[in-house]
Amino acid sequence: MKRKLSIIITILMIGMLGVIVSGLTFGDPVDHPMDRYFIENSQEESGANNVVTAVLFDYRGFDTLGEAAVLFTAALGASLIFRKRRDD
Repeated sequence: MKRKLSIIITILMIGMLGVIVSGLTFGDPVDHPMDRYFIENSQEESGANNVVTAVLFDYRGFDTLGEAAVLFTAALGASLIFRKRRDD
């Protein structure tokens, strides 16, 4: 019974993933005025030669710091959950 249920759940999850992926669009991105701004001004304003680096660390620095804090907290929580105890 458990095996049949796990197979059904797996098939449903794969089907849901297929529906989600089929809704994604790939191809030419929409040109936005902010794209031009970052490409033209990122080196002057941040000093970074790479536009992606400038956006991640200068324009969105606090956001990146918050994401790093969340990842650190998740890794710490997972390590505390899966650690071996001395009495085991």
